Order: sequence, then structure tokens, then C-alpha cells
Amino acid sequence: MRDWRAAHESELSPDGLDETPDLPDARVISLVLRVGELMLASGESTEAVSEAMLSLSVAFELPSSEVSVTFTNISLSTHPGGDQPPITGERVVRRRTLDYFRVNELHTLVEQSALGLLEVEDATARLKQIQRARMPYPNWGIVVGFGLIATSASVMMGGGLIVAAVAFMAAVLGDRTSVVMARRGVAEFYQMVGAAVVAATIGIGLLWVSIELDLGLQAGAIITGNIMALLPGRPLVASLQDGVSGSYVSATARLLETFFTLGAIVSGVGAVAYIAARLGLGVNLDELPTAGTSMDPWVLVGAAGIAMTFAISLAVPPRMLPAIGIMGVMIWVIYAGMRSIFDVPQLMGTVAGAVAVGVVGHWLARRTRRPVLPYLIPSIAPLLPGSILYRGLIEITQGTMVAGLLSLVEAVAVGLALGAGVNLGGELMRAFQRGGLAGAGMRSRPAARRTRGGH
Repeated sequence: MRDWRAAHESELSPDGLDETPDLPDARVISLVLRVGELMLASGESTEAVSEAMLSLSVAFELPSSEVSVTFTNISLSTHPGGDQPPITGERVVRRRTLDYFRVNELHTLVEQSALGLLEVEDATARLKQIQRARMPYPNWGIVVGFGLIATSASVMMGGGLIVAAVAFMAAVLGDRTSVVMARRGVAEFYQMVGAAVVAATIGIGLLWVSIELDLGLQAGAIITGNIMALLPGRPLVASLQDGVSGSYVSATARLLETFFTLGAIVSGVGAVAYIAARLGLGVNLDELPTAGTSMDPWVLVGAAGIAMTFAISLAVPPRMLPAIGIMGVMIWVIYAGMRSIFDVPQLMGTVAGAVAVGVVGHWLARRTRRPVLPYLIPSIAPLLPGSILYRGLIEITQGTMVAGLLSLVEAVAVGLALGAGVNLGGELMRAFQRGGLAGAGMRSRPAARRTRGGH
């Protein structure tokens, strides 16, 4: 904005105030709103969307621009000056589709516009290309990636080949069930319940077969793997990120979305576990699958697999997958090492691993000029509390209500620790980095100036 004021100093002088200022270009207002809408709908955080919109406003000389971004609403207000009234535009996000490929392309568009490499017409044409662009993976590839999350989690917990194959089938069938329900207009909460019910039913079915035939299979790894595939890692991290940046309305909405998703998973899996217990198919708590603090090769392969397949399900560009796989192994090694060597509590080990991933993820995003969430969200997947959540549900169905509720609280605490850890890593990078925020020309958050950070 300082650059804009310097270029328009004559218009702001007393002599220039008598002239009627030119109205802002409607094409620019439309471009800024549409870019913000697509970024928010594709899974970007509120702060990053605000920065991108402000960057475009400065790049294409919208005077005195103010941006407001909430969970579902985007508005832009610009004041031409003089006696002209402000011009305000607004867009509402009604449908969300996680697509980090488009987020990455939109960040590139904003950066090139901020550097003066694109005119308004070029940026508008580029936006249309991004909207029409095909994802780097076919639809069946996204479905396979989602199924491989459960497969990798099963391998990580020692489920074996049969369990891993059945976990894949359960995840895919659960996903297709939710798709069918979505096409019929069923609310998203019940879509998640349906996916959880299908996956849990298949897991309990394999457990019954294993008991009857004395196969000794870790059938519980199927349910644990599918819970990890369904857990809402993205809204959890984004909610804490919005809260840290001062966007409390969006932070509250995203956190509520997280708890609704958790409620759907608990409802679906809990109902199936309760029916199984009533039918006499009990689950031994001592035999529940868990990776513990093991660093065996298959555990590390499973951790890398979870991170990379989670990234595929979010349409992360293929060139980012190797780094995400390494970060998935890194967060598990730090977590397991802290717990086994220093005997720290689980929450402390989780926070330590998440902080390291946050630092590395923000450094990679800055180095490669890409958004940070595609690095962070898949990388924390190996530590998502699927086994703890499953244990809590089994404890509740077996009548130990207090122990079950404590396990559920522990699962929520681990999830919050993951989100807080990666955001703390980002804040450490922000505190010591040179330059301002991405493209917006700001050296610090506006919200920080309204608190003790401004003194």
C-alpha cells in the first residue's frame, strides 16, 4: 500500500482532491473475489486467503481495500476516494472440495501477479484455466489413495497382508457409501456415519472369521486404519492456525466441524462395536492393535505410506510426495524416540514431532514457494489418534464408561497437540524469517499489533 500511495501522491494532494477519482476496475474486484472463493473452497486457511486477496488488491491497484474472510463468506471493500461511495463485493462458499493442486496453482497466480508478471486479463484467463484444470490424479486414483491410507495404517500396526487387503476394501467401500449418500442429498454428518459403519462392520466380520477359524488375525487394525483415514486432520490444523492469526470466527467454525466429524466416527464405529458386543463377539483390550513406539522397518514404511497416500487423497501435486513421505517418517521417529529414550508422556512426544514437522514444512513451503498446508496435513497423519479412539469405544461398549471417556478425551488431546505443534513450528519460522508474509507485503500480522505484540 505504501507503493500505491507513492504512485498516486498527486491524486491525494489538495489539488488532486477536487478531481473526481476513477472508479475501481470491476474486473479486478471480480478476480480478487473469485480467487479467494476458490482458495477457501479448496482447503486453504483463512489467513492465507486474506493475504492472497490483499496481494491481488495491491498488485492491481485497488485503493483502500479491506478484506474479510470467514468460514463460508468472503467480502472485499474498496473506497475510490473523494465523495465516491465504497464498492463492496461478496461471495459465499457453499461447497468445499479439498484440492491442494488448485491451491498450489492459485498461490503461483497470486505470486506472479504481485511481481507484475501478469496483467488483469492474463490473471483472469489463468484463473479460468485453473478452474477447468484436471487434477494430477484420476478419480479412481483419489479413491485408491484413500483406501491405501487404511492399508498403510494396518501395516504400521502389524496387521499383515490379509488385514491390509481387507482394510483397503473396507475404506473404499465406506468411501463409496458416503458418495452414494451425498448424491441423494444426505447431510455430510450422516455420510461420515455411513462410511464408519461400513468399515467397522467389515472389521468386526473379519474378527469373527478369525476367531471361528483360529487364524489369529489383527482384525482390529482394519477399524483403526479406517478411523485414521476418516479423522479430520485438515480442519483441526486450520482451526488452530486461524485462532493463532486472530480469525476467531473461522477458528470456531472449523473446530466445530472437527468435533462433528469426530462425533460421526464415534457414532458409526460405536454402534457397530455395541451390536457386536451384544452378539457375544467381545474384543480383548490387551490385543488391540497399536504400533507403540516401535521403529521396525514395516512401521516406518507404514508411516511414510500413510503420509503419502493421505497426500494423494488431498490431490497434492506428485512432486511434493517424496518430501511428505520423509516428513511422515520424521514425525514418527521423533515421537517414538522421545517416548522410548526419554520416557516422556504421549502428549509431549506428539508435540515434539509436530513442532519439528511444522518447522520443516514451513521452511519447505518458503523454499519452494508453495503453500504450507499440503506439506503439513499429510505429514501429521501417522500420529492421528486412531488406536486411542478405537480403544475408548471398545471400553465404553464393555461397560467401563469412565475409562472409555478418558480414552476419548486423550484422543482429542492428541489431536489438539498435533495441531498446536505444527502451528508452533510455523510461528517459530515466522519469528526468525526475513521479509513479510507471502505476497501481501506485511511484516507481521495485523492482529498482533492489536495485542501485546504492538507495545
